[in-house]
Amino acid sequence: MAGVNSPRQGAYTALAYVTLIVISIFCLLPFVWMALASVDSNAQLFLKWPDSWTFDNYIRVFADENGFRWFANSLFTVLTATIIVVIISGLGGYALSRSKAWWKQPFLYGILLIRVLPSTALLVPLYKILLTANNGMGALVRPLAGEHYRSVMQIFGFIDGYLGLIIVLATGQLPLALWIMKVFFDGVPKDYEEAAILDGATLVQRIRRVLIPLALPGLAAAGLFAFMSAWGDFLLPLILLSSPELQTLPIGLFRAFLRVNEIDYGLLAAIATIYLIPAVIAFSFARRFLVQTFSGGVKG
Repeated sequence: MAGVNSPRQGAYTALAYVTLIVISIFCLLPFVWMALASVDSNAQLFLKWPDSWTFDNYIRVFADENGFRWFANSLFTVLTATIIVVIISGLGGYALSRSKAWWKQPFLYGILLIRVLPSTALLVPLYKILLTANNGMGALVRPLAGEHYRSVMQIFGFIDGYLGLIIVLATGQLPLALWIMKVFFDGVPKDYEEAAILDGATLVQRIRRVLIPLALPGLAAAGLFAFMSAWGDFLLPLILLSSPELQTLPIGLFRAFLRVNEIDYGLLAAIATIYLIPAVIAFSFARRFLVQTFSGGVKG
């Protein structure tokens, strides 16, 4: 029987490998085109070997004041939102893991439902809330800031300001991060904390010397998912930011693609490559923690 089935099993295995190879090539081709077009002096829409190699496309991105500003705005807003998510999800995940309150499960499923809802369905009420908050912030800031009102509102404004975008990005990533940290802390034995208490450690010492080192894999995973999702968000910056000096890299990429005359594919590919680099770096730093996180945290 084994001899009869082995040819068929071999055919199935070969077919599976061929399918995976074809899918991999299909997925990798856009990245290959992007990498080659970004260093091609005459980049085209189709995939081809560069006519002549050049880094002028990258130089043009950062030589333009807008290019550097887009990148800096994206990095600032996304990193700030990610730090907020990591801190709140770490504290909240620990509290949810250790709490035995009756409302814990309804709360967890409730915040997960927020994540499941399509973001476009929430844009109108979200914009209305932020607009009301922005008017209140403006009334508070105007008598204090005077002639610097616009500059201050670009930082602390909820509409056309960094603060509003950061809060919305962080809020959107919190449900998944809370679930990750709650599940992670479920896998951390309480014996470590009890041993620290017996040794006379204070609450601050337990957090700094016990919980934070144990929670690093979970925090890295939560931070990675928050960073990747916020970094790839295009709709929220488009809706919430109107000033050119506040706009982010996704909007710059969108602008480079929608030029009235001819699309500069070399510049477009260079912007896309630069846009990809922070996500790759973030994954490279966090990947060693992912296996430990999703295998159930720290086992005793």
